[in-house]
Amino acid sequence: MSDSLERGLEAMRGQMDARVMSYMSTCVHCGICADACLFYTETGDARYTPIYKTEPLRKLWRQEYTFWGKLAASMGLSKKLTEQDLADWEELVYDGCTMCSRCSMVCPVGVDIAYMIRKVKEGLSAAGFSPGDLVEAGKRAVEIGSPMGVTLKTLEATIRAQEKETGLKMPLDVEGADYLCLFSSGEIAGFPEFIGSLAKIFKAGDVSWTISSDYFEATNTGVQLGNSGMAATLVERVVAAAEKLKVKYVISPECGHAYTTLRWDAPNFIGRPLPFKVVHIMELLDELRRDDRLKTEGFTNEKLSYHDPCNAGRRGGVLDQPRKLLNMVAPNFVELPETGAMNWCCGGGGGVSSNERADELRLKVFSAKKRQLDAVNVEGLVTACSNCRHMLEDGLEDNEMYEVELLGITELIADHLAGDGV
Repeated sequence: MSDSLERGLEAMRGQMDARVMSYMSTCVHCGICADACLFYTETGDARYTPIYKTEPLRKLWRQEYTFWGKLAASMGLSKKLTEQDLADWEELVYDGCTMCSRCSMVCPVGVDIAYMIRKVKEGLSAAGFSPGDLVEAGKRAVEIGSPMGVTLKTLEATIRAQEKETGLKMPLDVEGADYLCLFSSGEIAGFPEFIGSLAKIFKAGDVSWTISSDYFEATNTGVQLGNSGMAATLVERVVAAAEKLKVKYVISPECGHAYTTLRWDAPNFIGRPLPFKVVHIMELLDELRRDDRLKTEGFTNEKLSYHDPCNAGRRGGVLDQPRKLLNMVAPNFVELPETGAMNWCCGGGGGVSSNERADELRLKVFSAKKRQLDAVNVEGLVTACSNCRHMLEDGLEDNEMYEVELLGITELIADHLAGDGV
């Protein structure tokens, strides 16, 4: 057995907790999860059936953790996992799964398939079977602090531009502020107006906030890659920045998996409770609305709909807040078919967007989102995840759906602030 295979198997053994083993023994192989996965529905390829993507973990469980499996293995009646197995599943898991959890929602016996696929990633990553693009993004995240190579100088340049645009000072390294705001590299590089919009809203709502020059990245590439050690390192940097500035809350920006990682996974990664509360930006904006600290005026006449980011919505529960915010400014809002907790993924989550090899497949499965949009014939699509925005832009362009404008909800609210917006 090669060293890489042994590392991968040992990593998967380390993931074999009671929850995983319970799921393995509970699955009845009904196949219902297939019709919940856009990679299966849009390709018709049975290999993309969600539960099938967990097969390396299942095979290891059967052979080493069940009586009949152990007996069959001892008699040479079952084949052991090989490096080729890991190589074959690497593409299935990293290219053909966004860990959106739609499959987990429909399982009749409650198996969290996305949870198990993440465990498979731990083994593949340890064995060296991961997409090169995602591996390099992980290295940049550790060495530079950003999977896209965004540096503090880049952030400072963006802040200066937004200060000029808004006329507002962006608070950097303010000790004792209530909120520390993180950003994803995708926001800084692709949607810098998000930062300016936050400044306008927070000024109007009298929110005490700051940005850390020590660490400002929300994206956790370790989770996408399946590297718990890397994930823990990145979480510790957030914690260190928050503790240094003595904040009460850390704001997860418009990035789905960053929110679920920091809010629920982070304590397990670092082995202790977080010294602050985590709040998604939609939760905070809705809180300001509820407390009458967020006031808007005027409306957009566009017919708009909302794309629910999978992690923030389906796994994170941030579903009602963005709709309450949209109701403030968008009277012509309509829901997509199969919306809310059962929304279809943008196709680029879970690290798929960082994996160039998966681009052709990712754009192919955008047909699920296209059907949703065709059904409602909207002029604009709003979302609250920077990664979703990038992926939706690609899909709309690839399908020549130029009539659909893509909008960020934070910017939309900021554009309709009452008075002068400050």
